[in-house]
Amino acid sequence: MKWSEIAIHTTNEAVEPISNILHEAGASGVVIEDREDLFKEREDQFGEIYQLNPDDYPEEGVVMKAYLPVTSFLGETVEGIKEAINNLIIYEIDLGLNDVSISEVHEEEWATAWKKYYHPVKISERFTIVPTWEEYEPVSSDELIIELDPGMAFGTGTHPTTVMCIQALESIVKEGDKVVDVGTGSGVLSIAAAMLGAAHVEALDLDEVAVRSAKLNIKLNKVQNVVDVSQNNLLDGVNGVQDVVVANILAEVIMRFTDDVAEALKPGGYFISSGIIQPKKNDVKEALQSSGFEIVETIEMEDWVAFIAQKK
Repeated sequence: MKWSEIAIHTTNEAVEPISNILHEAGASGVVIEDREDLFKEREDQFGEIYQLNPDDYPEEGVVMKAYLPVTSFLGETVEGIKEAINNLIIYEIDLGLNDVSISEVHEEEWATAWKKYYHPVKISERFTIVPTWEEYEPVSSDELIIELDPGMAFGTGTHPTTVMCIQALESIVKEGDKVVDVGTGSGVLSIAAAMLGAAHVEALDLDEVAVRSAKLNIKLNKVQNVVDVSQNNLLDGVNGVQDVVVANILAEVIMRFTDDVAEALKPGGYFISSGIIQPKKNDVKEALQSSGFEIVETIEMEDWVAFIAQKK
């Protein structure tokens, strides 16, 4: 099969919403080339710093590459992607250069190209994310290792929004908790919650591709007895006995269902929300407070914000 690579030169702020647009358009895999990755301070015990080639990164901004099958409808699909990206301006999202280009690639190149960007990363006090194709030996006895194969669902576990969620889960989840992961993607947050001692985790996603990917990763990490994965729209049908709800999704979506989260939680339960760009920080905070939440902690990383909120 022939594939076309669509490359979008944009900003870090636009990565999450554009990823969603590409996914909905049928993109099979996404690569994110961010020059800032070359200069971030990381522990070098994994060697990932030395495997980054400056020639693979733009001089400024972020280049997102996705892969679409070459069909008679490709032109219409690309135009639809461009239109959806341009519409993000409505939400005051900075699109940067917003340059879109198309090129043809061979299937074998597409299948492995994104993997060279993904290596073991320690993301919190206890958690290390390890891709399934990498060998890794734990460096401490209490280290928790999540093996991950994102497949066609977004979420390698190393994006700031995901890292903040996992750090929040690490500080909040207690033995025996009931947790709901809204928009589970690759399932990484559900896996983390299970490893931290949750008695039951519901991993929910509206997209069937994400559901399949999450099931695979949950089985890979041997937590399928704790985590149930299902296709679901936000918290539809979830009852009010949960200890923790975590959602790493768009700020606009978070603001629409804060009341539903409050109903799903026990009194004193926690809502961890992430995927929030800085310009939306106060809007999300106000929505949480209006639904009866108290902001316990605000976490910021790069241009992203996460809240730990408690139901009064």
